[in-house]
Amino acid sequence: MKKLLCLPLALAALGAVPFASAAADAGPAYELRTYHVLPGRMPAMLARFRDHTVKLFERHGMVNVGYWTPTDEKDGAGAKLIYLLEHKSREAAAASWKAFGADPQWQDVRKKSEADGKIVAKVESLFLKTTDYSKLMTAGNGRGAPRAFELRTYVAADGKLADLDARFRNHTLALFAKHGMTNLAYFHPADSDKGAANTLVYFLAHANREAATASWKGFREDPEWLKARDASEKNGKLTAKVESVFLKAVDFSALK
Repeated sequence: MKKLLCLPLALAALGAVPFASAAADAGPAYELRTYHVLPGRMPAMLARFRDHTVKLFERHGMVNVGYWTPTDEKDGAGAKLIYLLEHKSREAAAASWKAFGADPQWQDVRKKSEADGKIVAKVESLFLKTTDYSKLMTAGNGRGAPRAFELRTYVAADGKLADLDARFRNHTLALFAKHGMTNLAYFHPADSDKGAANTLVYFLAHANREAATASWKGFREDPEWLKARDASEKNGKLTAKVESVFLKAVDFSALK
């Protein structure tokens, strides 16, 4: 499994994280976390991460990959913080979260930041494992203006995940690059109850939203893509559901 990156900051979150199975404990482990923020509390949420929590996570062995907020209202703009962590393993993740939760400095920060009320309504955590064709989340980082990120989730049709992976590995990644999209990391969920057998989760980067629209149009009309799609689906469609969320990096994200 590829190691995505080692960045100098670490991320924050709330609560302990369970780990499920020995198979899921093989590292590194990536954790995609989504915070549903209470109305009007996003400034307090971002300030707590920016000023305190990222440093505390670094102290407890968690590695920052990136922080984003959704761009579009339908996806939770202004109401969600989405971020990706790297852990050495699932066991290490559990130990880090336990130490973080017990840290007196974190407890003091949380108490003071919630003096005007709670900040987070709900936390979602999804552990991920990189595919064999995954790229680096750092691809293209630091080159010019902040980019538009796209988080895409594919639910494969029954028994079709291996075929979907083969299409990405052999065709789709190269075609994305051909049409100006930057391939970042590609994952499968680590746990069976979170879609390990049928789900592909990946990140793309675009120069901006307009470039994303143009890239997708060019890709979908590309005869090479149409040929690859039709050949891969001769025995049935590979995807049952596709979701796309556009993201923008927050100011304290190392990945922009």
